[in-house]
Amino acid sequence: MIKVIEKLFKEGNLQKDEIISLLECEDENIIEKLFEYARIRAKETFGNEIYTRGLIEISNFCKNDCYYCGIRRGNKNVCRYRLSKEQIMECCQIGYDLDFRSFVLQGGEDPHFSDDVICDIVSEIRKKYPDCAITLSLGERSYESYKKLFDCGANRYLLRHETSDFCHYGKLHPKELSLENRIKCLENLKKIGYQVGTGIMVGSPYQTIENIADDIIFIKNFKPHMIGLGPFVPHKESIFRDFPHGSVKLTLKILAILRLMLPKALIPATTALGTVEENGREMGILAGANVLMPNLSPKDVRKNYLLYDNKISTGEEAAEGRKALGERMEKIGYILSSKRGDYRE
Repeated sequence: MIKVIEKLFKEGNLQKDEIISLLECEDENIIEKLFEYARIRAKETFGNEIYTRGLIEISNFCKNDCYYCGIRRGNKNVCRYRLSKEQIMECCQIGYDLDFRSFVLQGGEDPHFSDDVICDIVSEIRKKYPDCAITLSLGERSYESYKKLFDCGANRYLLRHETSDFCHYGKLHPKELSLENRIKCLENLKKIGYQVGTGIMVGSPYQTIENIADDIIFIKNFKPHMIGLGPFVPHKESIFRDFPHGSVKLTLKILAILRLMLPKALIPATTALGTVEENGREMGILAGANVLMPNLSPKDVRKNYLLYDNKISTGEEAAEGRKALGERMEKIGYILSSKRGDYRE
């Protein structure tokens, strides 16, 4: 397995059977060697800087009914909310004052946030904070919609594909949603000129190691600018409430493999990692991640944006804990950066 890791480090690529062998490996020495090489590769590009993105969860309304999601349409026990333009701008101001230079507007697929509404918000953010990056994570939209949002100032778009296997996709989503359209959306975003992010839930119901290997190959070939990986965490109101959460160790191995395959990618140590494991985000950084996404959302709505149970949303996860989060990073040899943290061609 050491030879496989050395091949990955030197060539940035593996065959599917080699990926599977690495994913199934339980030898701690080999796994640590994988993480070590991933750290080396990340530091070659980014040094010891960890970029921060200020996350603003603008709405927990969603027209979709994805089986795993806590804010799906069919969950009647959600306290729904939408942030106003004024609230979103206030979040940006708080974040800017805290040295955030990248904002992420995330929400369910809420019809209220039409192109005109989002363009108005994005244009205002771009006008007031011209030195900041604006990332959107608002689900599947048309090419024309994505183009309008890009033209009014959005730079980046996050759209995790969740799985590249059509059968598996159908087990996680209702029939009106399709993997074909999800991939088309990702391709459209790239054509328009966004920095594009995709990724998967690790350990999602019915997922196999072969599925994950195929996802790694899909991501490698798609060459996203950003990669989102987190362990699946069940929500008590979903049909998957009794399924176990995904493995942190497996998530970290996938993260490290993708860091070695795509050295320049922006890869967050996700909130889900920190939810399942107390030091999960530090573990993510030490496996090759280079981004953190503290929450800038108003405190009174954070508890209502629950895609899964027990999501951390106070203390160091919150924006006001940036200093404490920085201290945690310093303990493992990294510093929080106030740079935009753009993808480096």
